[in-house]
Amino acid sequence: MALANINGVDLFFDQIGAGEPLLFHHGYTGSHDSWAGIVDRLEDRYQCTVMDCRGAADSAHPEDGYTVAQMANDVIGMADHLGLQSFTYIGHSMGGVIGMQLGLEYADRLTKLILVAPAPADGIAMPEEMRAEYRKPWDDKDRGALLRRQLAGNAREYGADNVASQVDRALSVSQGHYDGCWESLVDFQRGDELTNIQTPTLMIAGAADSLIAANLKDFQRLPNASLHVFSRVSHQVPREVPSAVARVIADFAEHGVVTARTLADRAMAKV
Repeated sequence: MALANINGVDLFFDQIGAGEPLLFHHGYTGSHDSWAGIVDRLEDRYQCTVMDCRGAADSAHPEDGYTVAQMANDVIGMADHLGLQSFTYIGHSMGGVIGMQLGLEYADRLTKLILVAPAPADGIAMPEEMRAEYRKPWDDKDRGALLRRQLAGNAREYGADNVASQVDRALSVSQGHYDGCWESLVDFQRGDELTNIQTPTLMIAGAADSLIAANLKDFQRLPNASLHVFSRVSHQVPREVPSAVARVIADFAEHGVVTARTLADRAMAKV
C-alpha cells in the first residue's frame, strides 16, 4: 500500500500504466476501488493514478480538513508528489465537485476535466434519515439492510461482493469525513461560476440517477463541455458500466470536446 504525506496527512495512492496522466478521485464515503474496472481497461494507454481522500478507505483519518477546497488542495499536493505538472482529472460524485473546484482554482494544472455523476454545483440534499443510517451503531442486520438497499438502488447489477465491499468502505469512513464532507457538499454554492471553467470538460451522467437534472443543469453552464448520458444507469456509473466508461474516457482524452459548435467551426474552416 503506497502512502504519500500530502498537506500533513497520509493519503493512499496507486499508479499503474504509462502515457498521458489520468488522476481518479472517488465520491463521498467511497474509495479508489470504484475505479478498478476502468483503470484495468486504460492502463495500456494511460498512466492511471487513483487516490483515497482524507478520512476514507486506506488514507489516514485526521480530525479536520474535510472541505471541498482542502480536498482539491490535496489533489494538487498528490500531483506535485507524483511530478504531474498537468493531468486529466476524473472525479465521481463528490469527486466531481472537487473537479469543479480544481477547474475554478487550478485550471493551469488541468489538461482536461471529467465529471462523472457529480454532486450538484448548487449544493446537495438527501433525506437526513437515509444518510443517518450510515452512522448509527450497526450490526450485521443493519449492514444487511444497507446492502439490500444498495443492490436494489442500482440500475444494473455489478456483483453482490462488489456492493458489499462498497458498503463496508462507506461504513469505515471517519466521523470527520462523514460529517465534514457532507457539510461541504451542502455548502458548495458555485454553480454560477461554472461559466468560468474553460478547461475542456466531459460530463458523464446516468439517466436513472437522481442527480441527472442537476448534472444537465451544470453541463449547460459549462462553456467548453461535452455530455455523455448512459441509459439504464444510476449513480454508481463507474461500477455499473466500467467498460463503457473506459471507452468514453479514452475517446474524450483523444478527441476532446465535440459539440455542434465545434463541428460548425470545423466546417467553416474548410470553406
